[in-house]
Amino acid sequence: MEKNLKRMATMHRMQVTGLELFYKQGYYNTSIDDILKHLSLSKGAFYYHFQSKEDFFISIVQNLIVQKVYSMLIEPIEGKEDPFNVISNCFENALETAEHNEMDYGFVLSNFISEFNRRNPEIMRYLKDILKVWEVNLISILQKGKSDGYVDRHVDSEGVAVYLISSYIGIRTLMVDGNCKTLRYKYMQQLRQYFKLLKQKEIA
Repeated sequence: MEKNLKRMATMHRMQVTGLELFYKQGYYNTSIDDILKHLSLSKGAFYYHFQSKEDFFISIVQNLIVQKVYSMLIEPIEGKEDPFNVISNCFENALETAEHNEMDYGFVLSNFISEFNRRNPEIMRYLKDILKVWEVNLISILQKGKSDGYVDRHVDSEGVAVYLISSYIGIRTLMVDGNCKTLRYKYMQQLRQYFKLLKQKEIA
């Protein structure tokens, strides 16, 4: 039991370091030797836990990236009422976190989707699954909002979900080299204006 816990702790430490390096430098610009140097581990130790660099990255997706996206963008809106208010608060909190993160190199999920697109279908499948869960979650809260009287019944929930994901990825990309606070403020102002157009109209 103790040996198993120690192995899990070592793997977690490797995954955290690996994610930081892959996020900063890119997957293809980061070698196993780079990771081992930061961890002070041997190649034997690496291959004891993982079969390959790709296997290592997939374990990072399954254990860390899923958790990051879920805790920041999915869990805060899951099953909630008043979707526009909930989504606005969720996005603003996530953007504010990025704003104060000196190690922010963009949105981790979109960075890797861009890097692996047409280069590694296996890894892309895992990344797209996260995107799909996020999209389905947004559609669900919007559909619930229609039933609860918050969202106009003519609103295309699927279209809005795609727009929200695209706009969030876009603003995160701009924030890397821009004035984070100003960009966040302008984005949130426009997002709230957009949501006003989608609200259920009150019947006079």
